[in-house]
Formats: sequence, C-alpha cells, structure tokens
Amino acid sequence: MSLIRSTAACVIQQGERFLMVEEQRGGPQSVFNQPAGHIEPGEGPIAAILREVMEETAWQVSLTGYLGLYVFHTDEGQTFHSHGFIAAPLHQLDLPLDPDIFATHWLTIEQIRSLDQQALLRSPLVLKRIEDALSGPCYPLSVIRE
Repeated sequence: MSLIRSTAACVIQQGERFLMVEEQRGGPQSVFNQPAGHIEPGEGPIAAILREVMEETAWQVSLTGYLGLYVFHTDEGQTFHSHGFIAAPLHQLDLPLDPDIFATHWLTIEQIRSLDQQALLRSPLVLKRIEDALSGPCYPLSVIRE
C-alpha cells in the first residue's frame, strides 16, 4: 500500500520573472522548482505554502489565488496531491535559506522552458503550474476550507 503525499507549491511572479529555487535532489546535478514542500501534520495547505516559501526563499508573499489540486504519479509508484498557489512577493526577509536550497533565482518563462528541455525541473508540474498561472483559471483562496 502506498501513501499519498500532500504537498503545496507556489508560483510567484514579479514582472516577467518567476521566483524559483535551485535544490539538490539525490543526483549529481541540482534541479529547479517553485517554492514547495510537504504539508505537515496539523497544517493546512495555505499555512504550509506560506511556511515553505519563507523557508526556501526568505520571501514574504501574499497569496492571490489557488490554481487547483495537481495529482502526480511518479515512476516509483508514489502519488502526490499538490496544491498549487499563486502569490505576489511583498518583501525579502533576512533569514537563512533551507539547507536543501542552493540558491533562489528570478527566471523568465523562456529560461524555465529551457531548463525543462534540459530535464532540470524537479517535476513536470513545475512548468505546468506556471503555464496554468499565466493562462488561468485561478480560483479564490476561499475554496480551501482550513
């Protein structure tokens, strides 16, 4: 029996650029992702993504919308239910980044598509969430009842 992992991820856009994290994930090369992570016991998706964004990017953000629930099945047989959010950056905080994060980057959609072509995105959901954020639909945060 496999567990379903509940996660949250956030598309943060400023002008024509998106906030991405560069992280190490078991291979020789780093990968790129939105700020994202597991929803902890006793935590809802909104609280989880605000915490993850702060830990992984040292940015405080304002959530502006909900992209929806993305269901992802890995080749290893794991299933992820990933809540996708959209946020606007408010200000950068003077905090250390999570130890798994090498750096943060503000990248254009073209740069992110190039990383996708090089297989350097953490999962196919990374680009999908950005494209969904750009094209809609987006739902009000009130659809989540925490």
